[in-house]
Amino acid sequence: MTEEQKNQIISLRKEGCGYTAVANRIGISKDTVKSFCRRNGLAGKRAANLPVWNKCTAECRECGKPLMQMEGMKPRVFCCDECRVKWWKAHPNQIRQKAVYTFTCAYCEKTFTAYGNSHRKYCSHECYIKDRFG
Repeated sequence: MTEEQKNQIISLRKEGCGYTAVANRIGISKDTVKSFCRRNGLAGKRAANLPVWNKCTAECRECGKPLMQMEGMKPRVFCCDECRVKWWKAHPNQIRQKAVYTFTCAYCEKTFTAYGNSHRKYCSHECYIKDRFG
């Protein structure tokens, strides 16, 4: 969205135009207008009850930028997806995997663990081929 479009949204909303009317005049989607208005305090009466963004003392775990927190919501830990992905790649030991299952291989009878698949039968593709095709 360009600065000109942002200024147009602000002026049209102050004149009392709705999201759809603003979107039609500017030529962008209604949802884009709605999200811009909510982020910038231009929302209507119904949106007045939405939580407000507050500057907080919390900082991004990866880059240290100050974070904006929304009242009544779960506290933010990262400023963006890039920081989140970068931090988790650097700290794989802190991942708490909940869907780890323990099995016994149907072919070699070794015990193995698998993440996310509760129906595994074989510890490897090699055991699957040997059991299935001899």
